[in-house]
Amino acid sequence: MEKRNLRKERIGVVSSNKMEKSIVVSEVKKVKHPMYGKFVLNTKKYVAHDEKNDCNIGDTVRIMETRPMSKSKRWRLVEILERAK
Repeated sequence: MEKRNLRKERIGVVSSNKMEKSIVVSEVKKVKHPMYGKFVLNTKKYVAHDEKNDCNIGDTVRIMETRPMSKSKRWRLVEILERAK
């Protein structure tokens, strides 16, 4: 039996759901500037596969790394942690 490698997981906020079965998830990190010591916000966007099309803008979600599904989709939705209010 083959053993699968661990897959990366990210938690972020849905910033777009205008595509069919796809969402854009923004992950915001606070990173300390190496020279000045000030905390800077870094935003990274991921395009993820949403099979049931049930995510809305503002939802907090968990996504997981997966095989390439299209030119830009390499992540898939695992669960919706919190719905937008």
